[in-house]
Amino acid sequence: MSGVDQARWFMPGRIEVLGKHTDYGGGRVLVCAVDRGVTVTAQALPDAVAGPARAGVVEASTEAFDGTVRLEVGTDPGLPSGHWARYVQTVMERLTSNFGELRPARISMTSTLPPASGMSSSSAVICAVALALADLSGLPQSDLWRAELPDRLALAGYAASIENGKTFGNLPGRPGVGTSGGSLDHTGMLTSEEGMVSYAQFDPMQIIDRVALPPELCFVVGVSGVLAEKTGAAQEAYNRGPALLQAVLDRWNTQTGRSDATVQAAVRSLLVADREDLTRPVDPADERLEPLRRAASGAAEARRLEQFLQESCLLVPSAREALGRGDLDAFAQLVERSQALAATHLENQVPETVGLVDMARDLGAVSSSSFGAGWGGSVWALVQADGADDFAAAWEQRYRSAFPDAVGASMIRTRPGTPGHRLDSDA
Repeated sequence: MSGVDQARWFMPGRIEVLGKHTDYGGGRVLVCAVDRGVTVTAQALPDAVAGPARAGVVEASTEAFDGTVRLEVGTDPGLPSGHWARYVQTVMERLTSNFGELRPARISMTSTLPPASGMSSSSAVICAVALALADLSGLPQSDLWRAELPDRLALAGYAASIENGKTFGNLPGRPGVGTSGGSLDHTGMLTSEEGMVSYAQFDPMQIIDRVALPPELCFVVGVSGVLAEKTGAAQEAYNRGPALLQAVLDRWNTQTGRSDATVQAAVRSLLVADREDLTRPVDPADERLEPLRRAASGAAEARRLEQFLQESCLLVPSAREALGRGDLDAFAQLVERSQALAATHLENQVPETVGLVDMARDLGAVSSSSFGAGWGGSVWALVQADGADDFAAAWEQRYRSAFPDAVGASMIRTRPGTPGHRLDSDA
């Protein structure tokens, strides 16, 4: 195996500006990286330390917890669900399965992201570990890597498939971390541009456009202190959303004899005959979408499909246009509608996130929304940059007064940041 002896990758967190739970349906989002993230350092492990197995051995540690965990490809580490090292193990297994043996390594991780805050620290770990281990083993120089992962967008899709366990292109899937998510997080981390909000779609996977966030504005992220974990009961609640959309899609394909891979593909099939520009807003009440609505069985499926159509077909593309022309009032109205649908149709809000949004609006934020998986996590507020610190202090004080048990709450000021990048590499 060839490669470098050390590789360090920084992988930022991300803000889902708009596009709640649309990515796994192939839909559209507005997303950007933030200026905080995870740093992974990988060093080649001497044979004497790796032991007789040599290939596929990783000694992993993180500043968040004491001790080092020894991981081996093909060996269950015996760790509880959701343990940070299981994410490392998942990456090791998938890379080995798709590209061959990995060089033995020692990796260490540091983070400036609050854990389980909805800013996707877990996806950042997966992306950074995958790229650091790949560099160490020289995988990006292989013909297979170049053919299957030619650019950052493909890397984002592949990183998402490591997490959700799906096949990507010609790279077979294998068990992921247990969540049935899409690739919004990974796309935001790997393809963003500084100062820009990306308008992305996931079937087909593409960056449609980028919109500059006005320099006089910035985000303040209110971390609720309610952990947005995707393990145990929280994982079951999260996976219910993808399962409901998949049920609609399966019934649609059965009824029509089609084989659409996503709900977005089904939408496209109904509109493409009229040469609809699907990057522009589409009215979800359009009668051409009725055949798809009839594929929903029961109230839960109907609500889930309606939220997808509203968010992906109308709210996200309309918000992109409003932000592009500087119409912040229109943008705020669209964000408010999205937030309302999260409560009534996704049903993934908690009192803390609802409270943070309401408080941000009361304090004069341009707009505000919860983001991420839901059932906790964070809320972003778009505010004037010159008053952001005062806003953050007032927001936190009001929130802590209302929710005194939210001990992990914090406020983070940020603007759209740079994508994940290698910090250094030694031959």
